[in-house]
Amino acid sequence: MTLKLNVNGSEYVVESHPSTPLLYVLRNELGLNGAKYGCGLGQCGACTVQIDSRAVFSCLTPIVSLEGRRIRTIEGLGTTSSPSVLQTAFEVEQAAQCGYCIAGMIMRAQVLLDRNALPTEAELRKHMQPNLCRCGTHMRIIRAVRRALNMPPAFGDRERAP
Repeated sequence: MTLKLNVNGSEYVVESHPSTPLLYVLRNELGLNGAKYGCGLGQCGACTVQIDSRAVFSCLTPIVSLEGRRIRTIEGLGTTSSPSVLQTAFEVEQAAQCGYCIAGMIMRAQVLLDRNALPTEAELRKHMQPNLCRCGTHMRIIRAVRRALNMPPAFGDRERAP
């Protein structure tokens, strides 16, 4: 089946079965490898992308449901030479260990930044909860999102990177 997808502001025509998960189309047809295959069950968040400003697991999202919708991947946020505020915060806070979950974490966090400039600590933690980091860098990830939001350090945060 031929479908038109809007990914990172560009139109793409893809030839895939309608039930093909978006993750496979992004990686195999469009060469956008930021979203990772983690579990294939929507339980880890490594494949998180934005669809119409919502955080979505791309491993569970069939492409047939995406025509006419706006898809944004980590590749659409910034570049190596010009990273987004959030990407810079993740770097400064050294939020990545192995890095496998980071694109999904950043995409989920970007939804929060776009939607709520002043979340509470509880809102931030609840929003980030669906995404997992197998290396256990959750505290650095939370600090990075707080930094991008210009939130003060939480009680118990160690000294933050400059």
